[in-house]
Amino acid sequence: MPIEHKIKTISELADIVAKLKAEGRKVVHCHGVFDLLHIGHIRYFRQAATFGDVLIVTVSPDRFVDKGPHRPAFGEVLRAEGVASQDVVDFVAVNEWPTAEELLRKVRPDVYVKGSDFKSIDADPTGKLRLEADVCEEIGAELKLTRDIVFSSTNLINRFMSSFTDEVQDYLEMFRSRYSIEDVEAILDRVSKLKVTVVGDTILDDYQYCSPLGASSKEPVMAFSHTGGDLFAGGVLAIANHISHFVDEVHMFTVLGERDTQEEFVRENLQGNVTPHFAYQEDAPTLRKRRYIEGYSMTKLFEIYHMDDSGLGDERDEAFRLAVKEAGKSSDLVVAADFGHGAISVKTRESLSKLEYLAVNTQANAGNRGFHTISGYGRCDFISLTEAELRLDARDKITGVTPLTTDARDLLGASMVAVTLGKRGSYVQDGHGNGILVPAFAHKVVDKIGSGDAFFAVASLVASLGDVSPEIVAFLGNIAGAIAVGIVGNEKSVTKQAIMKNVTSLLK
Repeated sequence: MPIEHKIKTISELADIVAKLKAEGRKVVHCHGVFDLLHIGHIRYFRQAATFGDVLIVTVSPDRFVDKGPHRPAFGEVLRAEGVASQDVVDFVAVNEWPTAEELLRKVRPDVYVKGSDFKSIDADPTGKLRLEADVCEEIGAELKLTRDIVFSSTNLINRFMSSFTDEVQDYLEMFRSRYSIEDVEAILDRVSKLKVTVVGDTILDDYQYCSPLGASSKEPVMAFSHTGGDLFAGGVLAIANHISHFVDEVHMFTVLGERDTQEEFVRENLQGNVTPHFAYQEDAPTLRKRRYIEGYSMTKLFEIYHMDDSGLGDERDEAFRLAVKEAGKSSDLVVAADFGHGAISVKTRESLSKLEYLAVNTQANAGNRGFHTISGYGRCDFISLTEAELRLDARDKITGVTPLTTDARDLLGASMVAVTLGKRGSYVQDGHGNGILVPAFAHKVVDKIGSGDAFFAVASLVASLGDVSPEIVAFLGNIAGAIAVGIVGNEKSVTKQAIMKNVTSLLK
């Protein structure tokens, strides 16, 4: 049969299977991504074909492939065509659902066959095979597991088709020799038991998209056409949301303005397990950073701060400080997302420095540049800074990052310091002076805003475990940053599932 005649829709395939079964023919079903068709797949199909009279194969659609970044390497149409080119395959279709359960109920084969990478139903760590087995029992289909050599499309792509530089590939090869996917997953499982308090500045990231019209005919200015806008929950809100995907509950303390408070928007854009505690600044707006952006390239043209960074005032600040202190006493980790806009006062910094485990990021930005650095804290356990922020605190443009990191660590008594280096990755040093540079894993940068917050959120959680190497902290932080630069603003949070998909893609 010509290849194009083999490829059907799911509805067409279901009708074909029903007719074949009515004729007394035994239908065998295989399902998978089949991103890079290899000898393992070919043997899987050939062995499956021996279990019945007709072999049908369904392919996971692009939108539901969860193999990590930049996957699938080949689109669903090409993958379906590749599978259909195999002589033993009679019909092919692209699935319409994220998993195979509804597919099985729709197609109703006699035999459902899984490949050799599955040793048994209960050995599948994702639990997906158990769900598929339950549906097979429901529809009266037999579940079979093939036995043959195992290949991995992800492994083959990483080895022979990687889009990373030789430097990054060499690093990943060394990392694989030291750590497994299971090692990393076990660390994130430990993180899930942490009790976390987060404190810092609320920032509403207001994106206004524009399209250039050209130079004004009357004045020497560029004119733009407004094409739309988005409002994102940034600052401490974004960090609390990131952390919420890794632990059961987050308590978040922040400051809103009494004027133009935007409290309803803030509450609506917090994850369900983030418990907010608000203080209100008198006669001030909730901080909004409005950025005008060329919509096609995402180039930021200029920005306007709507803010009053004078702080809460003595009485309200004291109440806020005491509330944070009380929550911090019962937390394993307190994360201070200090953007220097008044939510964390000098006295609050002093109070935070006395808590059991404190992670701090003091961000330099246009609203505080030169007035807000990490040495404003008396003590920190984990510090996360950009190289520019580290140099600003040291007032040093020349000295290497390693000695500057050591100086910051010694000054504040930190057990770990992370310095993000943009496209060069990150450098993390522990309390004994052991440091490592881990390269960046980002392929495509959509928007850099929020990437440092994602790094800080994930790295803080991992570092607080106390017995994790600087390399793991940098590795997971870099993955979080790589995910974040592919997201506009803080439209989505970095999740544990997204981290593990990337870990699997990099290490398999």
